[in-house]
Amino acid sequence: MTLPDNAEHDIARRLIDAHDRAATLPSISRDTPGFDVPAAYRVLARIESQRIGQGWKPVGRKIGFTNTTIWERYGVYQPMWARIWTHTVHEARHNVAVLSLHGLVQPRIEPEVVFGLASAPPETDDPRRILDSVAWMAPGFEIVQSHFPDWKFTAADCTAAFGLHGALVVGTRVELTAHNRDAISELLPRFHLTLRKGEAIVDRGVGANVLGSPAHALAHLVRVLAQQPDAPPLVAGEMVTTGTISDAAPVQRGETWASDYGELPLEGLRLTFT
Repeated sequence: MTLPDNAEHDIARRLIDAHDRAATLPSISRDTPGFDVPAAYRVLARIESQRIGQGWKPVGRKIGFTNTTIWERYGVYQPMWARIWTHTVHEARHNVAVLSLHGLVQPRIEPEVVFGLASAPPETDDPRRILDSVAWMAPGFEIVQSHFPDWKFTAADCTAAFGLHGALVVGTRVELTAHNRDAISELLPRFHLTLRKGEAIVDRGVGANVLGSPAHALAHLVRVLAQQPDAPPLVAGEMVTTGTISDAAPVQRGETWASDYGELPLEGLRLTFT
């Protein structure tokens, strides 16, 4: 459904205000009949255009809700995407980082596989072929946030609300080459991830949770963007974080979290919140 132009403008204004004030707001879907996912992407495009006008620089994309095991928990049954930015992406040093939670609303942590693109990925269902466009992979912690109280929202709500993106911490990059792409393609669906808070295990996950493989998640994003004529296509140099392998977990200042990627040749991250 196409909402009036002034309605989409008002939704974008409200979401930007909530973001800038680190505030919550009621569900947009509840208050706006006909607000659906296509309308949410139009609102997101307005927000991103305004942010770019303010000097924000996009460096890639996040894909959310690729983990099908958590769809029922949140009541969202499809993936979404949004841009990530120079000031929201942080590089870990030797896979150790410190991140301030200031300005984030109801933050949660998500351990993910991050890809760096060597070229524009093709439209394909072949996870091995999609990796030919990937220059490197890295461990990542995406810090997601919800501007909707108690993490209650619709797919349209969270798509428009920056895709829930708050920050992304990226660890040591592992180059993908002709010598390791086949092995990595085979490992991506079946590696086991462990998420810890301090020394306690909080959750475990497997690569297949993410649409069957993080490589499948990247392929899914390519197909979605091809169906959105106004969306910018993926290009060389972008990074793409492919979605949480475990459930998202609430975080607080003073906590230290760590990830372990099992047999996948990635060293886990260690992240402390201030």
